[in-house]
Amino acid sequence: MKLIGSLTSPYVRKVRIVLGEKSIDHEFTNDPPFSPDTRVAQVNPLGKVPALIMDDGYILFDSRVIVEYLDDLNGPESGRLIPTAGPQRLRVKRWEALADGIIDACVAIYLERKRPESQQSQEWIERQQKKIDQGLQAVAAELGDKPWCEGESMTLADIALGCAFGYLDARFPAVKWRDTYPNLVRLADKLAERQSFKTTIAPN
Repeated sequence: MKLIGSLTSPYVRKVRIVLGEKSIDHEFTNDPPFSPDTRVAQVNPLGKVPALIMDDGYILFDSRVIVEYLDDLNGPESGRLIPTAGPQRLRVKRWEALADGIIDACVAIYLERKRPESQQSQEWIERQQKKIDQGLQAVAAELGDKPWCEGESMTLADIALGCAFGYLDARFPAVKWRDTYPNLVRLADKLAERQSFKTTIAPN
């Protein structure tokens, strides 16, 4: 299978970490969708990454869809990152939605700031910043003193949060979340020691 993505996309990173954690062989093609010569629209009509080309040629897109597929590849009970059913599955997917929502707001600000300054909306930026702040407050409160988001080992919930933390560090150093939420720092630092996280750090 082949993953089409961008080295700087936190959504792509989430998929790459899942691929690494599950030791799934794949080919990765770096094709930033905002590059003038991008070919992303040929595999995803929405022009977004990640996109996964399966061995039979069928193409999946959206990181949430892709990681669901990948987690099923090794069988229902083999190293699962998403519980198969029940309340814990719902909670893991809710964590993922919170983490992705923080990233969505970050990306919205990043793109807004790339517009000419006279066309930027400070009201829009502040609205997205509020989502980031409230999202961080929520995940910190829910994590509490637990070692992992759900259960006794890493799940997709932790991976998704780790990607959000990494994107904040890379693109939004002014957001001093590390000074405010020591429990999130503990989780982020623990995840950063895993090989799947080390090998997917975005280049400067």
